[in-house]
Amino acid sequence: MYKNFLKVDKSLVHGKGLFANTSFKEGDIIVQITGEVIDSEECERREDEENNVYIFYKNDNEFIDVSNNSYLKYINHSCDYNCDVDEDDNGNLILYAASSIETGDELTIHYGYEDIYEYCACVSCENKKGEAK
Repeated sequence: MYKNFLKVDKSLVHGKGLFANTSFKEGDIIVQITGEVIDSEECERREDEENNVYIFYKNDNEFIDVSNNSYLKYINHSCDYNCDVDEDDNGNLILYAASSIETGDELTIHYGYEDIYEYCACVSCENKKGEAK
């Protein structure tokens, strides 16, 4: 589905990452975020019991688990992210370019929770190892 414009490869951020096979302009929709829609209770259970970190927040009652999505689960965190997530007019979550992205660039988002800083490996970390700048 994404083979023409996205690929998974080794990441300097963490393990594997999601990379652009084409360029994107700021605001371009990259892909719709698809996966299993789960409620908040199931989200908490998967995070706690399964250490599932491949879950996107949609609203207070709906979350999208992308752990079975062969591409989206590889998008890494960066404090200097180039992608963001939003809801379109039809209520679908979309991944879009928050800034210009060139062919070969790793796609990153800001995970949006403070615990990430303890393990953050990005160059521009806002709060390296939990210590305020």
